[in-house]
Amino acid sequence: MKIHTGEKPYSCNICEFKCIVKSSLQTHMKVHTREKLYSCNICEFKCIQRSNFQTHMKIHTGEKPFSCNICEFKSIRKAQLQNHLRTHTGEKPFSCNICGLRYIAKSSLQRHLEIHTGEKPFSCNICEFRCIRKYLLQKHLKIHTGEKPFSCNICQFRCIRKVQLQNHLIIHTGEKKFSCNMCEFRCSAKSYLQKHLKIHTGEKPFSCNICEFRFKRKDMLKIHLITHTGEKPFSCNICEFRCNRKRNLKMHMKIHTGEKPFSCNICKFRCNKKGGLQRHMKIHTGETPFSCNICEFRCIRKDHLQNHLKIHTGEKPFSCNICEFRCNRKGTLQRHMKIHTGETPFSCIICEFRCNAKVVLQNHLKIHLGEKSFL
Repeated sequence: MKIHTGEKPYSCNICEFKCIVKSSLQTHMKVHTREKLYSCNICEFKCIQRSNFQTHMKIHTGEKPFSCNICEFKSIRKAQLQNHLRTHTGEKPFSCNICGLRYIAKSSLQRHLEIHTGEKPFSCNICEFRCIRKYLLQKHLKIHTGEKPFSCNICQFRCIRKVQLQNHLIIHTGEKKFSCNMCEFRCSAKSYLQKHLKIHTGEKPFSCNICEFRFKRKDMLKIHLITHTGEKPFSCNICEFRCNRKRNLKMHMKIHTGEKPFSCNICKFRCNKKGGLQRHMKIHTGETPFSCNICEFRCIRKDHLQNHLKIHTGEKPFSCNICEFRCNRKGTLQRHMKIHTGETPFSCIICEFRCNAKVVLQNHLKIHLGEKSFL
């Protein structure tokens, strides 16, 4: 009858827990004493309740007694099946009373609420990383240990997380099961689709607290913040090159290895960046998407347009620290500095001519080809 009356005569003297039967209180008290009576003889799992122990043992036996009548999903626990069935019905009964987001499972809502409190009880003892959940800390620690327990059985790829391996394996199968309902975009991972959808919505939830820049992704904001600090944590072990992004360092290393994996299918052009190939292809298509709003100048690249606009403004932000020379392009200043250093890195393969600029060498070669006279 206490179920109907709502009476809960047994209460915990440490927290606000209340229950109907004495045995439930005794089980609850083990939470405070951290007593774990049930232990697995196969792995290190320990728990307070017998029912949790019985559920855990099914992991080892592979038993999944609860199955979905719509798809092939099977689970160990009835609650997991109930949460799964909501993916078919679209039901999201658990809602956040702060922001209104709704979830299929209560546990998902509980994890979400931790975002609003800002509480991060788990911290790394090596760096300043803090997080909401213990498993996130365990994954983070693998960064310091270098441990990558998940490996691809096709190539040499290794990673920290199982989900990373699952996403990687799709590269080999070529499967792209996630598609955009607004355009023809398809991808191999749900997270990629979520990032893509922000292109259509224009959503930029991550903002810089120093300037007015906003970003679609948290990792893009982190990279941007380094521009304010001037920090360049990634360095080349061959030359003095330093940068603020790991992928920029990877691209730079191709200069030393000479690797040029991207090739044009029309001419013999090869390069070390996908973006470089995409820009090159515009030469063949004749596409010049960037245009000057003052004159008729058009070009393939945005940075070329930005340099061109300096002609109209008269801006010359790059200056020589030896003489009074000023210019509007960094490359022009670098070529100018070779006058002071006497450096002549460009040499003719026919005669002994050397110079400090590629364009000068190209003009010189025309003499040998008969395209230009000596006069």
